[in-house]
Amino acid sequence: MLTAGDRWRSTSAEHVLTLAFDTATTIATSALVEDGEVLAERFSRAQTLLEDVDALLRQSGKHPADIESLAVGIGPGSFTGIRIGLAVARGLALALALPGSGVSTLAALAEGAPGAVPVVDARRREIFSLVAGEPRVLTPERLAVQPGTVCVGDGASRYRDVLEARGAVVPPDDDERHLPRARFHAHLAGAPGEVEEIEPLYLRVPDAEKSLRR
Repeated sequence: MLTAGDRWRSTSAEHVLTLAFDTATTIATSALVEDGEVLAERFSRAQTLLEDVDALLRQSGKHPADIESLAVGIGPGSFTGIRIGLAVARGLALALALPGSGVSTLAALAEGAPGAVPVVDARRREIFSLVAGEPRVLTPERLAVQPGTVCVGDGASRYRDVLEARGAVVPPDDDERHLPRARFHAHLAGAPGEVEEIEPLYLRVPDAEKSLRR
């Protein structure tokens, strides 16, 4: 019987088929990537991720057993969305004996828009972004941007007025650079390991956990 360890070792070969997805933001993204080539890609909602995976396989003529590795977005972003993505990744890893890698949603946004600042909506009038290369949660007013700096992500769209007033450039809301496209997760994924060991990047305590502490 093939184990996750066997699949992990097999990913060192060429033509690795990676299933990548991110459910941390308002639009979930998923893709099948083989040896750097995007075979299929979808955009929908976190709640339909498994349906999207099935559609990706059908569109590319692949079968679940063909998948050799997973690349999953770990946030920061929606707590619920991140949990859905990780739960799906763990379920697939268990069912198909797959290894996987976690990829920052901010890093995927930055990869899709070289030179831009990734900005994810954190709700509560806050954003997630990179400060000196490190993920942080802050208000949009506190994000340091130079005039002409391009900002991308659903946080950039939501706080367009604030960012543009400070000299930033925010592409139109329908610009694909606002999406943490799963094809970039596949590109950024490091050496795959046990999916159970992939940790979410929350940056702050979920509301549900705060309530339990009170």
